[in-house]
Amino acid sequence: MQIIRQTLSIQGLSAMAADTFGNLVKAVVDVDREILAVDAELHSDLEALLLQDGSGQKSLWGINLYPEKQDDDFIEFDSLINIRPSVNNSSRGVENQETRKRICAIITKSIKL
Repeated sequence: MQIIRQTLSIQGLSAMAADTFGNLVKAVVDVDREILAVDAELHSDLEALLLQDGSGQKSLWGINLYPEKQDDDFIEFDSLINIRPSVNNSSRGVENQETRKRICAIITKSIKL
């Protein structure tokens, strides 16, 4: 597990995928601090890492990254940590379009294609 504060190469992301699930890397994005944690078996482990680093729970969203895919298929908005009825997010996805845009912008800035 690691926190990405600068950039990560797509090759590095591909290597992480190969070492774990083969085609994907789990990630948790802090939309307020504009950082992400990657490379764990569970989103909840990445969530805990960011919480220990000072992130706030309401700012954390779980996603999956597919380094071999392009455009809309590169990011999958799916994680159990996203189920938050208190902020009107009742699914494993990220229902708020503005939050999705923020996540995409952070990933674009953090992953060097």
